[in-house]
Formats: sequence, C-alpha cells, structure tokens
Amino acid sequence: MDDRALVDALRAGDSQAPRLLIERYQGVVFGLCFRMLGHRQDAEDVMQESFVRALRGFSGFDGQRPLRPWLLGIAANRCRTALARRGRQPAVVEANEERADQRAGLADPDDLAGELERALDRLRPEYRHVFVLFHEQSLAYEEISQVIGRPVGTIKTWLHRARAELAQHLSRRGVHC
Repeated sequence: MDDRALVDALRAGDSQAPRLLIERYQGVVFGLCFRMLGHRQDAEDVMQESFVRALRGFSGFDGQRPLRPWLLGIAANRCRTALARRGRQPAVVEANEERADQRAGLADPDDLAGELERALDRLRPEYRHVFVLFHEQSLAYEEISQVIGRPVGTIKTWLHRARAELAQHLSRRGVHC
C-alpha cells in the first residue's frame, strides 16, 4: 500500500491503517526524536505523542502533500516542546559523580562516529535538526522547509553553518576525515 492509499484508508476509517502508518514510519520518526532529544525514553514518548497527534489531526491533512515530511514536522514540533519543557525544569546533578553516557546505540567515543556524535550534540538545536533531516532522513531542502516552517534559504544557511561547526569541532579534536 503506497502513501496515497494509506491516507485514503485512514480517512475511510480502516482499522488496520493506523497500525500500517506506525509500522511504516516509526523508525524515521524515532530516529529524528532520538537525535533531537538525545535520550531513548524521551524519544519513545515523543514518538508516541507524535503519532497520536497525527492520527487525531488527519482530517486536516492535505492528501496531495507527501506524508513523510508532514509526520516529521509533527515530531519536530513535539521535540521542540519537549526540549523547552526540559529547559524549564531544574537539572538534577549528583555531586562529584561522573556518569557514562548510557544512551543505546552510541558509538565508542574514541572513534570517528563517537566524535561525530559529540560534535552533533554541541550544535544549536536548529542546526542539528536541519543536519539530521538532510543527512540522516534524506529530505530535500523544500521538504525540510515544510517540516521546520522556515524558508529554503534559512535551511541552506543553517545546514552550511552546521557543517562548518562540525568540521571546526572535529578539527579541534584532531579528527581528520
């Protein structure tokens, strides 16, 4: 079933359509949420909330638009809300206790992938978001523009700055690709 048929099935009230939507897009949506939030449990929660919002708001979806950028836009908005909420909460810090990063899927911090993870974590959220959508989700500039709600020129600028900051960080760390 292609996306158009899936949209039609959702609108027709097909009981299997929500399951198909989630199965098809959960990896993409989770990947975006995990990259933006940096915490597996938060990413899972926001992913679920994103699908609930999408399914509730499906009546307003323009069936002529691509489904993937629309879903990623919902997820990105939910991630921004979660990050804002996280920023308002006081941080709990254990005195003199260093903790290893327990996030699943992270590479060894001493290899190139680990260095790239570290550099991505240091980017401004909007730069990281655009970088992830372009390089990991393979969205075009126009699709990223729709997801984020910013002009294509801004997307290009943020992507350029993200790449420059990543290169600068990796260079300072002595990583040469």
